[in-house]
Amino acid sequence: MHILSFHTWVIHLSSVLEWLLAMAAVVAWGERKHEPEWRWLALAMVPALASALCACTWHPFDNSIDLHWLVTLQASLTLLGNCCLAAAAWLIARSAKPQLP
Repeated sequence: MHILSFHTWVIHLSSVLEWLLAMAAVVAWGERKHEPEWRWLALAMVPALASALCACTWHPFDNSIDLHWLVTLQASLTLLGNCCLAAAAWLIARSAKPQLP
């Protein structure tokens, strides 16, 4: 494998920045709605962010086999992040107040 192109780096880095902005938006939404459980969703987004950072770390080293453990770490963080996001979504759904007409 080879080092990523400039355009691919732009996509990788903008995705990480977008995820950070989404985390901030989730917190702001929860504060605006006075629903603190939304903070759990933002916290649950952290493992996915760490997973993305693993990928962004691996590529500058030309996908070195010596750093292959980062791929395993990335996969593990993705699994953990998906489980955390599901749990946070369940918590939000469980705490949702019924809407009155």
